Amino acid sequence: MTTFPIDLGAYKRITLDPKTTTLTDAQRADLKANIQLCRDALVFFTATGAARGVGGHTGGPYDTIPEVMILDALFRGNPTGFVPTYFDEAGHRVGTQYLMSVLEGAMPAENLVNYRAANSKLPGHPELGLTPGVKFSSGRLGHMWPYVNGVALANPGKTVFCLGSDGSQQEGNDAEAARLAVAQHINVKLLIDDNDVTIAGNPSKYLPGYSVKQTLEGHGLTVSECDGEDLDALYTAVCTAINTPGPVAVIIKRPMCPGIEGLEGSNHGHDVISVSLALSYLESRGHTAAVEFLNGIQKPKNEYEFIGSSKNLGSNRNVFGQAVVAILGQMDEEKRKNSVLVVDSDLEGSCGLQHIRKAHPEVFISGGIQERGNLSAAAGFGMEEGKQGIFATFSAFLEMCISEITMARLNKSNLLCHFSHAGIDDMADNTCHFGINNMFADNGLDDGYPTSLYFPADANQMTACVNAVFNDPGLRFIFSTRSKVPMILDESGNEMFAGDYTFTPGKDDVIREGDAGYIVAFGDAVYRALDAVERLKQEGINVGLVNKGTLNMVDEEVIAKIGASPFVITVEPFNKRTGLGSRFGTWLLERGLAPKFATLATHEEGCGGLWEQYPHQGIDPVGIMKKVKEMV
Repeated sequence: MTTFPIDLGAYKRITLDPKTTTLTDAQRADLKANIQLCRDALVFFTATGAARGVGGHTGGPYDTIPEVMILDALFRGNPTGFVPTYFDEAGHRVGTQYLMSVLEGAMPAENLVNYRAANSKLPGHPELGLTPGVKFSSGRLGHMWPYVNGVALANPGKTVFCLGSDGSQQEGNDAEAARLAVAQHINVKLLIDDNDVTIAGNPSKYLPGYSVKQTLEGHGLTVSECDGEDLDALYTAVCTAINTPGPVAVIIKRPMCPGIEGLEGSNHGHDVISVSLALSYLESRGHTAAVEFLNGIQKPKNEYEFIGSSKNLGSNRNVFGQAVVAILGQMDEEKRKNSVLVVDSDLEGSCGLQHIRKAHPEVFISGGIQERGNLSAAAGFGMEEGKQGIFATFSAFLEMCISEITMARLNKSNLLCHFSHAGIDDMADNTCHFGINNMFADNGLDDGYPTSLYFPADANQMTACVNAVFNDPGLRFIFSTRSKVPMILDESGNEMFAGDYTFTPGKDDVIREGDAGYIVAFGDAVYRALDAVERLKQEGINVGLVNKGTLNMVDEEVIAKIGASPFVITVEPFNKRTGLGSRFGTWLLERGLAPKFATLATHEEGCGGLWEQYPHQGIDPVGIMKKVKEMV
């Protein structure tokens, strides 16, 4: 296909002047046409992500198109009066950035049909320098406003916009940004999509009392509120913000996905629209070619056949929650309420906590999008002996919580943390959502309160791990992947961590013996390394494999064994600079062990897609086998 099935050439390149705060009939008609055209295009190309199985958020960029269309016309009308960048705190609204890149001529519209696909350079969050026309990297939710304050300070005399949301405003760094903006009279304008929807539900329900408008007014900003689907009211509010010196916030009220049947007002609109709903929408809009294109997409499949592991897959991130439910079920309700507190950060469905909420709501709190405060609340609950907090979020957000982790350690808290989406597998959101610096959690001193890091290899070991460490004192971090993983099989073809297997903290598992050298892996790297080991054995290279389920404790017996072998290679999805490999070589040298040593780990920006992230980093079975042969 050489053309985009929706004619973006119909986009009307109008100009607007904020000194005139009302629209003419012609301007209104042109804006409405642009809004509808761009919303149709967004539904279509984000739905290609749904069809390919790589996901991709539709609702956020779809919702905010009216304000973006207004900004585009304002930027065109006065190029020197603005910093003409659509800075956006909600990185999942990346569809906006890609669409505007096309409309500005930085890349062809045909690229959009590869949304979030591997090697398409269209990942799930904007990345500066990767995608043509993208002018900033958004990072994680709520990180842009503080940054945009600096952009505004660097551009005196110009107006700078930051697109926000009621979700991003829950992050504490936005409160800091607000205070600085007011104190320094920074000319930044916030356009905040306030639809009362986040991933897990409605802020009005899980954070009653929270008001974006009142919060920002309390910080000292000038704040207005309008209906985002009333184009005249929205335009007047934006112009008034521009004409008012200093920091101004426009709170834009609208339901999620207005006008999309089956999604309007629903938190399901936060993520990618389903193919079926997209087809219905596009058919109703007369986009026959777009419908045909969507119907013709084939979901890519990883055809590689892994050996050494099972065909059936388990979702470790869900198994964590199920294992905790089983443990809590052995307590009476009074004991549960007195001894356990589970705090969610709007990701219960992604981290397995929804199983706990459904089974034992009396111990569950929906804490909203404020990871630092939620971790500390869970840790504070676990300060007293016999009590423990349970906290979960994405592994990429662990870096945000280092200070709170330190405070939990200093206060000798009993805290069980589940950080899902660890590593890089299935991470179409790409680099900013890689969970690769998880070893940062272990930042205490040798004589400090215990901190343990665990990364089970499969669902069986996850259950065994949770059972083993649930009642341990101190800080315990259990990691899991976004992807499902197969069960590790022993040499007889049986599930290695099933049956009477018991997880022992600090004890490594020797998956395969070998005399040529050893590979040390953990998590979802284990089944990939096992495949490489089995294939190498078929070629006559007898390599062993160790599963290091406890990441930050040395198993003296196993390290002595593998340290006496010809070589040791660590294979991991973590950051090469900060991961297991960066420690393991030191552990070997401290014990007078000097095998050849190498580490395979994440070391490049991501390529998007799902399983494709592994071969991109050279840590798939092919890359592992290549490194082994180099070592041999």
